[in-house]
Amino acid sequence: MSGTEDVAASAPATATPDDYGTLYVVGIGPGLPHDMTQRAKDVIQTADCVVASNLYQEFLRKDGTLPPESAALSGRTDDSEVADEEGTVLERPDGHTQTLIRSSMGKQVELAREAFARVRDGEDVAHVSGGDPNVYGKSDLLFTMADADDADDVPIEIVPGVTAALSGAANLGAPLSNDFCTISLSDKWRGWDEIEEKLRAAAISGFVVVLYNCWRDYERAVAVLREERADDVPAAIVNDAGRGTAGRNLDDETETITTLGDLPDHDDEVGGMGSSIVVGTHETRVWRNDYQEFLVTPRGGRDVDDF
Repeated sequence: MSGTEDVAASAPATATPDDYGTLYVVGIGPGLPHDMTQRAKDVIQTADCVVASNLYQEFLRKDGTLPPESAALSGRTDDSEVADEEGTVLERPDGHTQTLIRSSMGKQVELAREAFARVRDGEDVAHVSGGDPNVYGKSDLLFTMADADDADDVPIEIVPGVTAALSGAANLGAPLSNDFCTISLSDKWRGWDEIEEKLRAAAISGFVVVLYNCWRDYERAVAVLREERADDVPAAIVNDAGRGTAGRNLDDETETITTLGDLPDHDDEVGGMGSSIVVGTHETRVWRNDYQEFLVTPRGGRDVDDF
């Protein structure tokens, strides 16, 4: 995919064929219905086909965004087979039928191609992504696959969601009210040399840093940040933000406020893929009211007189 094709950016939009559907890449935030946008719910409820992992299917059933498993039509499966699995046909309360396809790691190429085919056949497809599709989610995959498979005729729409940095920050108070950045510690596609370079640049530049995929060598990342930032700056570990008791990490939804220097002592509180770490700056403060502790990073270091 080339970034030099300026003609495409300036060309007028082509009308979608009347017999085509739309591929929606839908961010569902933390996953539970109360933190989803209404747009995300509407798209999933009205789609002809929904692609979602088992965990997200469970979340989406909690308020009927997806029908219960009992809504599966007995003896009826979808005509196509995707990644060795048949789609389940569900009947919604309004009588509308909907195909549900399980998403899983290692099968994303096949799932993308199936989505393209269904859209060309007139179906609206909701491809579910946790958090926001543009923050380490599914959107780049679908666009990259569309480019590789010459699927430029397939209409694609991104439905935004609440990413972990924002849901975690909400639990912590106001840690991201100044400039911040997110850095993934996954080295599946990027080597540690590049990750370390980004960590160091973020620390030197004074960004509040939110680490994703913390189950991958978070201690190594913390060591790099400590070389450029004081040990006493506030930091926090957030698990399963926005998921309450439906979390899949250690003790469901938790927040631990500590310091950058003490983060390595909290190894037992860094769980799976639902863990993120927030590292503040010299301007970040721990503030307490009568009920709990918060992290606050004033915008531009401003105080009350600045208002």
